[in-house]
Amino acid sequence: MLRSLSIRDFVIVEKMALEFDAGFTVLTGETGAGKSILIDALALVLGARADALVVRQGAERAEVSAEFDIAALRPVKKYLEKQELTDEGGTCLIRRVIDASGRSRAFINGTAVTATQLRELGEFLVDIHGQHQHQSLARAPAQRELVDAYGKLEVHSERVAVLHRDWRAKAERCRAFESNAAAYVAERERLEWQVNDLAQLDFKAEEWPTLTAEHSRLAHAASLIEAAEFGMETLSEGEGASLAQVNGVISRLKNLLDYDPKLKEVLDVLEPAQVQLQEAVYSLRHYQQKLDLDPKRLREAEQRMDAIHSASRKYRTEPEQLPDMLAKARARLDELSIAGDAVALRKLETAALEACVIEAKKLSVGRRKAAKALAEKVTDAMQTLAMNGGVFEVALNSLEQPAVHGLENIEFQVSAHKGMTPQPLGRVASGGELSRISLAIQTITSQVAQVPTLIFDEVDAGIGGRVAEIVGKLIKDLGKKHQVMCITHLPQVAACGDQQWQVAKSAGNGTNGKVSSKVTVLDKTQRVEEIARMLGGVKITDTTRKHAAEMLKG
Repeated sequence: MLRSLSIRDFVIVEKMALEFDAGFTVLTGETGAGKSILIDALALVLGARADALVVRQGAERAEVSAEFDIAALRPVKKYLEKQELTDEGGTCLIRRVIDASGRSRAFINGTAVTATQLRELGEFLVDIHGQHQHQSLARAPAQRELVDAYGKLEVHSERVAVLHRDWRAKAERCRAFESNAAAYVAERERLEWQVNDLAQLDFKAEEWPTLTAEHSRLAHAASLIEAAEFGMETLSEGEGASLAQVNGVISRLKNLLDYDPKLKEVLDVLEPAQVQLQEAVYSLRHYQQKLDLDPKRLREAEQRMDAIHSASRKYRTEPEQLPDMLAKARARLDELSIAGDAVALRKLETAALEACVIEAKKLSVGRRKAAKALAEKVTDAMQTLAMNGGVFEVALNSLEQPAVHGLENIEFQVSAHKGMTPQPLGRVASGGELSRISLAIQTITSQVAQVPTLIFDEVDAGIGGRVAEIVGKLIKDLGKKHQVMCITHLPQVAACGDQQWQVAKSAGNGTNGKVSSKVTVLDKTQRVEEIARMLGGVKITDTTRKHAAEMLKG
């Protein structure tokens, strides 16, 4: 829900900071006081078109900020996460700045965004009903979503969308093959040759390090044997061998320990060296016994390495990548074995279409039931809202083939008066009628509506008396499930509000003489005075105040 709205240098508002509550808030005041300016400011921060004319005269820029509590709004959190705009704390801060030159900047949670992103996010947060751009009921997708939500058909609708995308993908595959059959055949022949060539090589990635190590050893076998023999000769077998000399030193020092015990320190260093030299002699002897000149095996290793290098050059890759290339070629060949079969592709396309149509027909059945029930309830509500004889219909216009949203387009149609042929909602309803129809629809669908904040701009146009009281009670009921704000000139509607704000114009401070708009949150006594003003006009009497107080008591 909307928590706060901050406005600076917007039209006739110099500076304003508002804190919002849950329930039903009414905004009242004289004509031209700036009530609709608040709605315009909120619409602007939610992505409405920016214009330099909204900047207060003499100011460099206009700025509007709105803070929303989104802790319980999963669709909003999901959208913010997808756009990488997530903020901690369960709140969302939106800011819009318009320079005097007309340049506009927008921010969500401190990150610069586009006006399109503001509009997309705004559709999750606020619905403004009246003669404004934020009129969701005029949009076909919103009408369809509302019917699906009312009939609890969202899961079925999403399933149809998934099946439709699958069908279109398979259809595109089939068309692509038909358009590029020769290319498919050529690619398949090339891959078949490549797979056969690499399969005959029978090369595994783990073979390469072992093969290169073996080749290196065989190629340098003579040098290795010579080095081993030299080591054996130097350490233990030749005249003056190192090990024999170390052994002699140790023996002689041991014989002299009795004369000087300090020689023990030297022996402690030499004896480990003696052991390590002996271990080295054993290791060299064992290594020498295993070494052997094997020209035949060397030739085999060289031939194997030549074959692998030849393949890597042919396919322009490293030897270690050849097995992976073979796996990818086989996978692609498997794809082409299906993609290259026109009959198989057409069967897959047909099966996908049939699956989509079956699910879409189930969705259509549910939509017909929901549309009928919704139309009947809205029509009944219209009779109480100064539209006697009016009819509301939900038209399901069939499509020749399934769309991503099903087998029909949904259109709200209305006849505001008896005897008139129902026409599309936005085309035939006046501003006041459109607002009242919207009010009826939102009241009926309030339990399934996703948008938490609803705003009605002068829904009392063209009504009065008993109908005005009905409108007020309808909005009050709506305020039990949503945050609702309503601009009204009717005391009957204002008296139903949970809280009331008065919007008024005042002269600017100092010598600038500029007019400014301000908002006052009214207490009980002030509400009586305001509603009395709405009832009695210029001169307010005690009788008028008494009537206003009775209206507030309900």
